[in-house]
Amino acid sequence: MGNTLVVIGGTAAGLSAASKAKRLCPELEIIVYERSGYVSYGACGLPYFVGGLIPEAEDLISLTADSLRQKRGIPTYTRHEVICIHRDKKQVEVKNLDTGEVFTQGYDQLMIATGAEPVIPPIPGANAQGVHCLRTVEDGIALRARAAGAKRAVIVGGGFIGLETAEELTQAGLAVTVVEAMPRLLPFLMEDYAGRIQAELAAHGVAVRLGAAAAEVVVEDGRAAGVRLAEGETLPADLVLFSVGVRPATRLAADCGLTLGLKGAIVVDEEQRTSDPCIYAAGDCVQMKNLITGEPCYFPLGTTANKQGRIAGENLAGQHSTFKGVLGSQVTKVFDLYAAATGLTLRQAEEAGFAAAASSITKGDRASYYPGGGENHLTLILDTATGRLLGAQGVGTATVAGRMNVLATAITAGMTVEELNELDLVYSPSVAPVYDPILIAASQAIKKVKREGK
Repeated sequence: MGNTLVVIGGTAAGLSAASKAKRLCPELEIIVYERSGYVSYGACGLPYFVGGLIPEAEDLISLTADSLRQKRGIPTYTRHEVICIHRDKKQVEVKNLDTGEVFTQGYDQLMIATGAEPVIPPIPGANAQGVHCLRTVEDGIALRARAAGAKRAVIVGGGFIGLETAEELTQAGLAVTVVEAMPRLLPFLMEDYAGRIQAELAAHGVAVRLGAAAAEVVVEDGRAAGVRLAEGETLPADLVLFSVGVRPATRLAADCGLTLGLKGAIVVDEEQRTSDPCIYAAGDCVQMKNLITGEPCYFPLGTTANKQGRIAGENLAGQHSTFKGVLGSQVTKVFDLYAAATGLTLRQAEEAGFAAAASSITKGDRASYYPGGGENHLTLILDTATGRLLGAQGVGTATVAGRMNVLATAITAGMTVEELNELDLVYSPSVAPVYDPILIAASQAIKKVKREGK
């Protein structure tokens, strides 16, 4: 193992790897290059900064480049973009984005944590002033500044970030329209649950246009003035946010010949090693493994990036840790409604060859006589042949998140719905009913096994 580790990317995966490697192997010389102006920030908090719930951009930042140098002994350079990897020479070319200077840096080991980049629809006007994405702190600062003088916003894309930003802009006083090309929001959720989210948006004044494709950003005087839909209607807007998804940022990896896989993401083994034994990768730029099916998948989530970065850091320091896979566990809040999911959807389970079924229940999240409670709507996806729990999703109060964590744990442990039904869960009127929604859901799912699994 050599002594110089170069890390490309200074956010979740990159800094997790750098920090873990430095703790385990203090003699390692570690250098981090980050092309944006910030490192170690909470990107998932950007919608709440845009709307003003989080007052300052600095509130999202955990560490600065200076603190990484001084407290962790990791030289970190912002506004420095790695533009080329020379695997044969074990060198990277780095461009100082402030001065334009290009220089080379040698490495013994290389860590790629370039993350993902927003997808921009190839439509006229997409690059006009007033058109935004929301991926970096700079994106958040620009969008918040634009929102301060705006009255109407059009958000193209109905994913988590788009819906969270719709909430925040609405609460900041803007009239917001969400344009979604699919026939419903969040297609990984049960149709009824997606409908509840749409109703929650409507109840707070957010207009939702489903099955509507953006064909053009209308530009007036050099600025975005609206979005024209494929059907011909124009939605007026003072700002436009594209939130139609992300793709792995893997140009560097592709150019230097590393093996790529699903969606163009970097293929890594369980130790986060790429097809080059001297190069590791983690986070939103890599292909992952589904914990249930074992098949390749892609879930660009901060939780996964941090875990993979830690695993990579341990191995860069000479250990042999492994990352087993992902369930794609996720949660969001849309005004007063929470939505969460983990594991396979019914369709995914059927496509994977399981004798799958869905079982849904509605149950109060605490004792019926205790004030302030609400409902949890839960759906379990199971294999009727074995009773194995394959997935879960739900909408309701904030307690949905905690219950989804329990269900993610059960899936990871390979539990059946019978075993889930035997869990000794907590009870207190202010916290949960005597029969927790999880137990009610498991009890109902057992009936599916007995009826459909024969």
